[in-house]
Amino acid sequence: MKTDTNSTLIAILHVEIYTVGGCKPNPGSGGCGAVLIHPKKRREVSGGFRKTTNNRMEIFAAIAGLELLKQPCRFIGFARSGALRGSSEQGNVPS
Repeated sequence: MKTDTNSTLIAILHVEIYTVGGCKPNPGSGGCGAVLIHPKKRREVSGGFRKTTNNRMEIFAAIAGLELLKQPCRFIGFARSGALRGSSEQGNVPS
């Protein structure tokens, strides 16, 4: 919990975002999806492109998951993508 200037407790939500994306063949037709798990609800989003790559679909899945957020919160992201995990671990994406 965090306090504001009026000493009122503000609950910081914690959510989980699971993402997946890919295509076959690579490059080729692909799709992506994200699931956001909030303490009170669950939301899903998906999409795709005719000409794309695996990395593009993994990145779009992560973006789509983040776009589901409606207010500031803490989140944990889960992705199979080595490109996403590697970027975060190398400091290219703020963690």
